[in-house]
Amino acid sequence: MKPLPWIRCTLGLLLLCTAGADSGRKPNFVFMMVDDLGIGDLGCYGNTTLRTPNVDRLALEGVKLTQHIAAAPLCTPSRAAFLTGRYPIRSGMVAHGRMGVFLFSASSGGLPQEEITFAKAVKEQGYSTAVIGKWHLGLNCEDSADHCHHPNSLGFDYFYGTIMTHLRDCQPGHGSVLYFVHAYIPYKALMFGFLVLVGVVVSLFGVLVYTFPNLNCFVMRGAEIVEQPYTSENLTQRMTSEAIEFLERYVSAFHSKRPFLLFFSFLQVHTGLFASRLFRGRSQHGLYGDAVMEVDWSVGQIMHTLERLNLKENTLVYMTSDQGPHLEEISIHGEMHGGYSGIYKAGKSTNWEGGIRIPGILHWPGVLPAGKVIDEPTSNMDIFPTVLNLAGASIPSDRVIDGHDLLPLLQGQVERSEHEFMFHYCNAQLNAVRWHPPNSNAIWKAFFFTPDFYPENSSACFHTHICFCIKPYVTFHDPPLLYDLSKDPSESTPLSPDTEPQFYSVLEVIQAAVSRHAQSLKPVPVQVSPLQIVWKPWLQPCCSSLSQLCTCEQDHQIENSPKNEN
Repeated sequence: MKPLPWIRCTLGLLLLCTAGADSGRKPNFVFMMVDDLGIGDLGCYGNTTLRTPNVDRLALEGVKLTQHIAAAPLCTPSRAAFLTGRYPIRSGMVAHGRMGVFLFSASSGGLPQEEITFAKAVKEQGYSTAVIGKWHLGLNCEDSADHCHHPNSLGFDYFYGTIMTHLRDCQPGHGSVLYFVHAYIPYKALMFGFLVLVGVVVSLFGVLVYTFPNLNCFVMRGAEIVEQPYTSENLTQRMTSEAIEFLERYVSAFHSKRPFLLFFSFLQVHTGLFASRLFRGRSQHGLYGDAVMEVDWSVGQIMHTLERLNLKENTLVYMTSDQGPHLEEISIHGEMHGGYSGIYKAGKSTNWEGGIRIPGILHWPGVLPAGKVIDEPTSNMDIFPTVLNLAGASIPSDRVIDGHDLLPLLQGQVERSEHEFMFHYCNAQLNAVRWHPPNSNAIWKAFFFTPDFYPENSSACFHTHICFCIKPYVTFHDPPLLYDLSKDPSESTPLSPDTEPQFYSVLEVIQAAVSRHAQSLKPVPVQVSPLQIVWKPWLQPCCSSLSQLCTCEQDHQIENSPKNEN
């Protein structure tokens, strides 16, 4: 039986009034999101060969979610959902074609200002807000300085980081992500009577590859570009130092009287992989493992800073990944640069469990129980209502919010997740549905289509570098493939009417839920359409001039080395 709303409200107020030594004060928030980290990469989720002591300690002292689900299996839509508490299709942050993320900084698409992020909501409650690290949710709309999609336009007071994701092109000697685009140019068709055109296409492609790092790999502080292109080797150290400085400035300026929200968004462990000198060669898993260990070091530095500044007792810490690992990543030298999904199938860009089941660790001494493990379905969209309720902000009533407040579940006030259904999108296509029936331990999951793996006996799409959501790269299923994740979490054997007596009745309930969900969707402008994601020279961010390839000096303020290794 669910608690009545007034009871839940009373419990929430009671929580805020009994949060240890900081009684009567609103909590602070620190969110740490790793890029492309696999759930199987962490010791607290079963990895025995990769050392992550700081993340493991966070889980030991907090609550670990074992069925924590990303709202999308790609960076851009997953992050949009995380910030807004809404499926990305509601904000237009999904694609209808092959490309599901932003590839150029001079694209015009991005998270619309009409969307309410948790940063925007808590800022109205007096919070100081900051995002440090990767953004990947757009920048400009009509000119190179309007910054309509910039973090400052979406609720964050302070920004230090990269507008784009970290790509191979940003890491010298790692090749170019554009080579995978190159494979889809129809040269044979063009050569039939159009040799000149082929030459033009090849030339333009060469120019694009040559200029790509300068035009897309840059660091911003607020609205200003401070390094273009950036040096990647010590990026995590620099971002960590920036986060620590933000916390120290906060304590110095406000003497802990004003609450804060810090979103630390790692560039690691997205490829091209990098690790600083002190972490290279330290793991058993090559450069990828070194990068994971550096991320773990960074988590430890931030937690140590919270403790040193006496902020730990009044700060809710959340650690996660944006989606599963990129299994198809192979370096130009033939090394595997992808992560590990553990027992779960496939990885990034798919809605198999390996692509969307992500780490979910929440830590708040004296408020959340230590060492608790929760197996109920939860979502990265749940952070939005959880934060708003704790900050005293109202949940928006003019739009659908798909996340649910996690606090009752985390504290044991309830034993069941409020997510009866979850809808798993692959770009704009509804790919699968998860159903956790009331009064049942079953977790049904139905797939309407699945990606075509290559090689066929693998669980990845090595022929296309990433799995796609459209024909001819998928197989549709009628009836849908059905699994019970409570018995088969690895999704190894689909059920059938012969093996599952409830087969058709389960699918009937799921189809009815899909119909209700579809009715809740409203048409919105698509932000990840080909027209929106294409490079537009008038939107190009540039700290010098295009004739100088936008080069500017390194931001020397942020060159720091790790203070310790653990």
